[in-house]
Amino acid sequence: MDQDWEDRVTAAWASFDDCTEDEAADFRAVIDTLVAELPDDSPLGPFERACAWDSTGHSDKAVPLYREALERGLSGYKGRRAKIQLSSSLRNIGQAEEGVKLLTPELDAPSDELDDAVRATLALCLSSLGRDREGLSLVLGALAPHLPRYQRSMANYARALVEPGD
Repeated sequence: MDQDWEDRVTAAWASFDDCTEDEAADFRAVIDTLVAELPDDSPLGPFERACAWDSTGHSDKAVPLYREALERGLSGYKGRRAKIQLSSSLRNIGQAEEGVKLLTPELDAPSDELDDAVRATLALCLSSLGRDREGLSLVLGALAPHLPRYQRSMANYARALVEPGD
């Protein structure tokens, strides 16, 4: 889609923080209006609608829309966002195992600013499955590079949590 459309979507999302719970349907209507401008087969439509449902507390309605966006070929940065958000929504509706399966390959994907979000969401999915040590390892590993000191120690502790024999 063109930059004007992207700018209007960005502006809609910027206004979302000011929305009250009572205004959630109005916000989703704004997103639906923007989506109506897209070609029928665009992966951006179901992605933006999924985000709107998800952000207004309806993970159950977001899941099929995220799946549709990915099936239509959503890729790159927004595709990675869709996988993160879908995994989180799957966890919210009791399907954390599917979230783990979806996000685990993202650990080996080309690095970008979403790496820590992948690890944090995967950690939550793992925790929901009772795999807290694995989740904590991911979170510590993601946190370590951001620390002013102790990066090496924290990275080592993260690895030790999941090494055999612990």
